[in-house]
Amino acid sequence: MTRHPLRRLAVCALTAAVAVLPAGPALAGGGTLPAVHPRAETPPLRDDEAGGNADADDPAIWRNPADPDRSLVVATAKEGGLRVYDLAARLVQSVAAPPGPGADDAPGRFNNVDLVHGVKLSTGRADLAVTTDRGNDRLRVYRIDPARPDRPLTDVTDPAAAPVFSAGQDEINEQRTAYGLATFTDRTTGRSYALVSRRERTRIALLELTPTAQGRVGYRTVRTLDLPSAFRLPDGTSWSPCAEPGEAPQVEGMVVDPDNGVLYAGQEDVGIWKLRADLTGTPKLLDKVREYGVPGTYDESTEECVAGADPGYGGTRLTADVEGLTLVQQKDGDGYLLASSQGDDTFAAYDRETGEANEYEGGFRVTAASAALDGSEECDGAAALNQPLGSRYPHGLLVVQDGHDAPGDGDTGVTNFKYVDLGDVLDALDD
Repeated sequence: MTRHPLRRLAVCALTAAVAVLPAGPALAGGGTLPAVHPRAETPPLRDDEAGGNADADDPAIWRNPADPDRSLVVATAKEGGLRVYDLAARLVQSVAAPPGPGADDAPGRFNNVDLVHGVKLSTGRADLAVTTDRGNDRLRVYRIDPARPDRPLTDVTDPAAAPVFSAGQDEINEQRTAYGLATFTDRTTGRSYALVSRRERTRIALLELTPTAQGRVGYRTVRTLDLPSAFRLPDGTSWSPCAEPGEAPQVEGMVVDPDNGVLYAGQEDVGIWKLRADLTGTPKLLDKVREYGVPGTYDESTEECVAGADPGYGGTRLTADVEGLTLVQQKDGDGYLLASSQGDDTFAAYDRETGEANEYEGGFRVTAASAALDGSEECDGAAALNQPLGSRYPHGLLVVQDGHDAPGDGDTGVTNFKYVDLGDVLDALDD
């Protein structure tokens, strides 16, 4: 998560030749985006000296096929580990993030989470929750057990699992570690994978999940891909997003379309990339943030960027950072790619289609339902599931992170997750 959209310094001299997809139409007439309201919210998480070190970030929705009313939301709370909630947004389970080894421990810090279904373990088939342990540069894997409603998650991570990117603990302590995450299963081979991005770098790694004979799950690196860190502008100049010295424009929000094996990856201060989930072929920039091409100079005294004049090369729908990406899957390949436009508290929707256009279909805001139930601001992560979830959400569910729970109280470090009826979202996009 980045709170300052233009805080990065242009540090890379490499200029990338990238394919840019045609831009879709802006909102007709420049009108106001429709609003949808949450139906429920999880208990607050606090990231301050008084309240603890938990900070809401990324959710995933697990549907209980035997009893959809008992479906769950699994979410990261950063140094607070994982939280599991029921459909009433009540806390079911807390899982601590393990500390790092050695005297110079980096604290455990879970960043993103995603699900894998029907993985064949030596103990039987299971649904898994996979999370990036940013504090230890590893993946951690949890089996979801519906027979244990009060403690559904059990750690099944292979103890021999190695760091994803780092060569050793000293490098892990620098925290350029496993960050964003998306999982998928290859329908041809049945093998399951995780795509993992590296914090403050442009690298994405493809990892195959590897069950062991002991009922555990490890992983192996298949290949990596580096997205561009510098871009050729129409006027012939080179541009990189502003950042603190030594940082490159990172990726966090990611999602894979299982029908066509396409990965959508949000490079926070650049835009949304579309590429093959096996990390082969040429990535294409689906849409750009408004700040794309804006020069900036990093001010060490304020630890922020001073932006220059906007040359007008950016997009019109996303305000940096582009964050949580999720799919609304409908029949025959229809549906939407949803993206959190963190800088202006909105969500953008793109046509989910097998072609290359992915046209912009509109957007929406998640706004307060009442004085007691606010909306979503500076949203980091989002998850949608277009399946019936019992009596509470028969039309499906959208869960979004709220970076400012009770925003009228200022920046208090209080965050949580909001539950939105997916039917309300689809109605807003169809209007």
